[in-house]
Amino acid sequence: MVSPLFSSSSDTTATNETVPLCFSINSPPFRYNHTIASASFSAVFSGLGLSSNLFALVVLAKTFHRTKSRSRSSFLLFLGGLVFTDFMGLLVTGSIVVSFHVTQFNWRQLDPHCHFCNFMGMSMVFYGLCPLLLGATMAVERFVGINRPFSRSMNMSNSRACSTLAMVWVTAGCISLLPLAGLGSYHLQMPGSWCFLSISSEPLDMTFSLIFSLVGLLSLAVSFVLNTVSVITLLRVCCGQDGRQRRRDYEVEMMVQLILIMVIASICWCPLLVFIAQTVMSGSRLEVRYLLLWLRFATGNQVLDPWVYILFRRSILKRIYPRMDWSRGSIVSLYPSFSTSLRKLTRGSLGGTLGPSECGRESLDRFRQGATSPVESTSVS
Repeated sequence: MVSPLFSSSSDTTATNETVPLCFSINSPPFRYNHTIASASFSAVFSGLGLSSNLFALVVLAKTFHRTKSRSRSSFLLFLGGLVFTDFMGLLVTGSIVVSFHVTQFNWRQLDPHCHFCNFMGMSMVFYGLCPLLLGATMAVERFVGINRPFSRSMNMSNSRACSTLAMVWVTAGCISLLPLAGLGSYHLQMPGSWCFLSISSEPLDMTFSLIFSLVGLLSLAVSFVLNTVSVITLLRVCCGQDGRQRRRDYEVEMMVQLILIMVIASICWCPLLVFIAQTVMSGSRLEVRYLLLWLRFATGNQVLDPWVYILFRRSILKRIYPRMDWSRGSIVSLYPSFSTSLRKLTRGSLGGTLGPSECGRESLDRFRQGATSPVESTSVS
C-alpha cells in the first residue's frame, strides 16, 4: 500500500507471480521525500547508539569483575545481555539503512529472491522483541531476589543467568522465524530502506502481527506488575524495623535502573505495538507516516538503554551529590521526612504482629537512632 508521500516507479503491469513476495506490496525503485528519511539522521543516530552501548559494555565488564555479590552479578549479566543486544541491533539494521541512503541500491536487483529482505525483517523482529523480553526477565529476577532471597541464592547463579539469557534470545529468534515457516511474511517498507513484517488484515499476516504486538505488550505488562511489587517490598524493608540491619544499597540501585529501563521501553515501544495491533484488527489502511514515526520512537530505546546504567550508578551519583550521606547505603537516608512517613506506615501494617518484647526493642532502637539523628531526636524528646 503506497502512501501519498511516496510513489513507486515499477511496472504496474507486473503480476504477483512475477514479483517476489517481499516486493509484492511495495516494489522498488521509489521516489520519496528526503526530508523524512535522510542519510545524515540515520548515520548520526546509529553512531550515537553504537558508541553509547559500547561504552556501557566496557563499564559493565569492569563492574562485573569487581562485584562479589551473586545477586548483583546475575543482574549485571542480564543488563550486559540487554546492552549487547541493543548494540548488535543497531549495528545490523543501522548499517543496512545507512547503506541504502548512501548508495540508493535497488532491492530487486540486489536481492531478487528476498533473502536479504527476510534477513532484515527477522533482525527487526528479533532485536525488537529481545529488549522487551529481557526487561520482563530482569523484572522476574529482581522480584524473586527481593521477595524470595534465600531460595534465589541457592538456585540462581551466573551459569543459570547465562542460560536464561540464551533462552530469551532463542525465544525471540523462534518468533522471528515464523514468517519463513509460512505464518506471516516480511515485506519491503517505505521509503525502501528497510524490511519488516507485513501489517495487513490477511489472516496469516494478521496472526503474526498480533503475536509480535501481544508478546511485546505482555512483556511490558509483566515488567510493570513485578517491578511495582518489588518497589513496594523494597520500601517496606528499607523503612521497617530491620531497615538498618539489612543493607539494601545495591538492591535499590538495581531497582532504580530497572524501573528506568521499563519506563523507557514503555514510552518507546507502546505506540508502535498498539499501532500494529490496531491497524490489523480494524482492517484500516496502513498509515506510513505514523509507522515511520513510531518506528523511530522504538529505535530510540536502543540508544537510551545504555545511558540508564552509565548515569544512574552510585559512583556517578556520589560525584553529582557529594554532600549526601552515602555511607548508610539506603535511598531512604536521602529523604528523612519521606523515611519517617513510610516507617510509620510500615509500623501500622506490622503493628498487629509485633509482640511486647519486639515493641520494646523497636522503642530502644528508635531512642538509639535519635541520639545520632537530629531529625528523630526531636521526635523522641
